[in-house]
Amino acid sequence: MSRRKRSQRREVAADPMYGDVTLARFIRKVMLDGKKTVAEKVVYSALDQIKTKMPEETPLTVFKKAVENVKPSLEVRSRRIGGATYQVPIDVRPQRRLTLSMRWLVNYSRSRGEKSMSARIAGELMDAYNNRGNSIKKREDVHKMAEANKAFSHFNW
Repeated sequence: MSRRKRSQRREVAADPMYGDVTLARFIRKVMLDGKKTVAEKVVYSALDQIKTKMPEETPLTVFKKAVENVKPSLEVRSRRIGGATYQVPIDVRPQRRLTLSMRWLVNYSRSRGEKSMSARIAGELMDAYNNRGNSIKKREDVHKMAEANKAFSHFNW
């Protein structure tokens, strides 16, 4: 961490199709090797697949609800006190909550078994929208870990 001034947060431009900043950040998370247009095509085709599979909902609301469902509210941080290291549960800042939820959605999409990446993303987003899937399981595991270490919450400062 820098001892000088705090790093400035960059403003992310909204994505061209839906005009949403959160979706633009998600596209950047999907991007590999700087190939942003490829990532845009993958995400937009995933949203098109969601539109065909769930016609009663708009793809953007499915995406937003999925991200909201995956966001963790607590996590554990290692804190060294004396000679022991404790897992101390802390509240997650809003920016980190969003970052973690998107990271988990992309990582567990990549590990799915569908043929194309767009089908994997669509499947993971629909699962997260319905409160199931690997990214929801990850959030539950993080919450369970924080709950198990609640006894060390007095080390939080």
